[in-house]
Amino acid sequence: MKPFRYALVILSLFLLSSCSGKSQIRTLEDFNAEKSFEKANKLIDDKDYVEARAILLEIKNRDLTKKIAPLAQLRIADSYVKEDESELAVSEYRKFLEMYPDHRHASYAQYQIAMVYFNQIESPERGYGGAAQALAEFEKLKRDFPRNPYKDLIDTRIEKCRNTIADYEFLVGEFYLKKGSYTAAIERFETLLKTFPDYKKEESVLLSLAISYKKAGQKEKAEEVLTRLIEKYPTGPLTSEAKKELSSLKSGKK
Repeated sequence: MKPFRYALVILSLFLLSSCSGKSQIRTLEDFNAEKSFEKANKLIDDKDYVEARAILLEIKNRDLTKKIAPLAQLRIADSYVKEDESELAVSEYRKFLEMYPDHRHASYAQYQIAMVYFNQIESPERGYGGAAQALAEFEKLKRDFPRNPYKDLIDTRIEKCRNTIADYEFLVGEFYLKKGSYTAAIERFETLLKTFPDYKKEESVLLSLAISYKKAGQKEKAEEVLTRLIEKYPTGPLTSEAKKELSSLKSGKK
């Protein structure tokens, strides 16, 4: 190759390389994380979650300032909540907490995890799992973020979780009692009373526990529980029945 032609080739390659570099630099400079974030939020409002997440993922990868990237991660999680994809939502919120544990929105992420499970509570029969997980996540929120902005809501929701779990335990105890599995019923009722001393249906639990002891042949235990019920709830709706059961036990009747 002649020197002149060789020089032209080198120059051409240099110019192509230079243009390519400028193009890449220009592309990076043209990317606006804030505008992209606004666009993604608009898509979420329009329920176009797939396209929104694609943009949010791009923000995470290209936001060199790292100011919008954490918000993009949160909105990815939020989009899954709106799409009723609870497991994916929880996974993305946990990812945010792992990546940005000290971020100002970290308590929000933890609260959202708790709320995903809390919203699964439908009834004592089906809500036990959601209530148990929500309770654990709300307690984690209180422990890890004592200054969280959700203090007024948390205690009320924790109470609902505890009542849902207690309702479930009571139903299981009643099932064992009707089935004739008295030892299992006694264990459930005793555990319920110890774990949830403020349970709203304590009077009913005490009566069922006493009946379980009676049917299991533990007369003294039954009398003890009935006496406890009568003394604690002297005007309660079940006091009359408790007195009859106690009288029956003392007179030796079955």
